[in-house]
Amino acid sequence: MAGPSGSGKSHLAQASGLPVLALDDFYRNGSDPGLPRQPGLGIVDWDDPRSWDAALAVEALAAICRDGHADVPVYDIAHDRATRSRRFDVGDAPVFVAEGLFAAEIVTACRNRGILADALALHRAPWKNFVRRLVRDLAEHRKPPLTLFRRGRALMRAERDVLGRQIALGARPVDARELRRTLAAMAQPSAAGPASGSP
Repeated sequence: MAGPSGSGKSHLAQASGLPVLALDDFYRNGSDPGLPRQPGLGIVDWDDPRSWDAALAVEALAAICRDGHADVPVYDIAHDRATRSRRFDVGDAPVFVAEGLFAAEIVTACRNRGILADALALHRAPWKNFVRRLVRDLAEHRKPPLTLFRRGRALMRAERDVLGRQIALGARPVDARELRRTLAAMAQPSAAGPASGSP
């Protein structure tokens, strides 16, 4: 499940009752010299797909769909790196939700591997996402407040392009109500085979 930053992906995924894999945990470490930078801010552009390890994410999803579990990284945003790993296990759930800003980047790879149940892109009003994102980032002390505010304004201006890219990559746009209905239907035992993912 994709969607712009701050759109509520994580909250709605968790509310579905399905196992949820946070794809944001597959960010590259902040020490990686190849990370893209935000012009004018001098900080890593964490909203650029190049800041994320798509290949590692796809391999983890494939392992989960094959075995029902996998060890996945846990990324600490405050420290800009993965600080540990954890076991992700789908249990007896018919599907699991893989959500994150870059979920759409791996739609084709997952579809080619036969592990894609659906590809969704959550869209909401950009100003609401700005407020939600700023409150979240301030609460988590992600960066200095002024940096977060400036970054948030830039993201709000770019949001239509972000959503457009996610749709072009194969994710279908849904609002919060349709997303809830879709996830509820997928949670039914007959909705999909065991170990199917929904980026």
